[in-house]
Amino acid sequence: MTFLWPWALPLLLAAPALAAAYLWQLRRRRRKAVRHPDVSLVRAAAPPSRRWRRHAPVALVLLALALLGLAGARPQVEAAVPMRERAVIMAVDVSASMCATDVDPNRLTAAQQAVRRFVSRQDQETRIGLVVFSGFAQLAVAPTTDRQPLLEAIDSLTTGRGTVIGAAILKSVDAIAEINPDVAPASVDDPAGLMPGGPVTSGVSPTPSAPGGPGGAGSPGSPGGQARAGGTVPEIVVLLTDGANTRGVSPQAAAKVAAARGVRVYPIGYGTTRPVSLVCTRQQLGGIEHSLPRWGGPGTRGSDGRSFLVIDEPALKEVANTTGGQYFRASSADQLQGVLDDLPAKVEGERRQVEVSPALAGLGLLAVLGAVGLSVRWRVFP
Repeated sequence: MTFLWPWALPLLLAAPALAAAYLWQLRRRRRKAVRHPDVSLVRAAAPPSRRWRRHAPVALVLLALALLGLAGARPQVEAAVPMRERAVIMAVDVSASMCATDVDPNRLTAAQQAVRRFVSRQDQETRIGLVVFSGFAQLAVAPTTDRQPLLEAIDSLTTGRGTVIGAAILKSVDAIAEINPDVAPASVDDPAGLMPGGPVTSGVSPTPSAPGGPGGAGSPGSPGGQARAGGTVPEIVVLLTDGANTRGVSPQAAAKVAAARGVRVYPIGYGTTRPVSLVCTRQQLGGIEHSLPRWGGPGTRGSDGRSFLVIDEPALKEVANTTGGQYFRASSADQLQGVLDDLPAKVEGERRQVEVSPALAGLGLLAVLGAVGLSVRWRVFP
């Protein structure tokens, strides 16, 4: 426990001082007690009472003084932020490889169903945003408690070429910066676009304003936003991908940007490694229905020989370690659903200092009222 006003702690001495005065007064009364030859007459004149009832109101007053004195010092305790007070950014890969049929009926459909269930199961107070990425990253839905636009956006996902995991992380950071003034936009760390692996904004589409819009006093998107020096923020990013980064800023570099702001990223590596066909519905195919590559075919490998249709697990694990998140693996629809169902329990809550002086003051007031009530209820003479 820490105190914002430690100089007010001497107020706690009021309680023992009053207790000492009360005990002194009791001893003084005993010395001046009335001497009477027949004590039974005095006892008969007074109503029956228990000795502790005389001291109960005073004890409550002493308790109230102690609580109010402690509240005056403005104590703080460390507490975890409940999941319902957080925001979750769902960053979903919609590259062409999400048409792979190793997950029935294909990866994208199974992912849509799992994400829909995850969104529907969260507390209404939890704000959820949706970032989608293939050849570029886009904020489809700004963090909101309104589930309808989220579900509609999830149902209308379409695939595209490329996979920009790093840009998706940066776009998610920008989405969090729109609602949390303690989080600076990603561009603050690299205003000239000199970050290794490409400009920090490479593959990132313009960010739509969150409800309320930026630019007001204390706006998180204003120049006053600063990178977080330490600790974590309540907002988290859940990154679902089935491939490897194809261009733009690397996931490792983007993770450092997120970590500098206390944003934790929880990557989910999705899909299997066995060769399969890529089959999507007409709606899911979007503008690439004319030329879907087969697993491991032309255009699916980078200059280092890595297939972009295979999860880059080392990079995703490094992202999780850098940001303080956790990496998960899901090879099937059931495993993906299980990961998302268990995620709230696995996400460690942010530990922050919470002032408890209002609660202590309220308890002190109740103690005073209790003392007054007992004094009236248990008075010896009418």
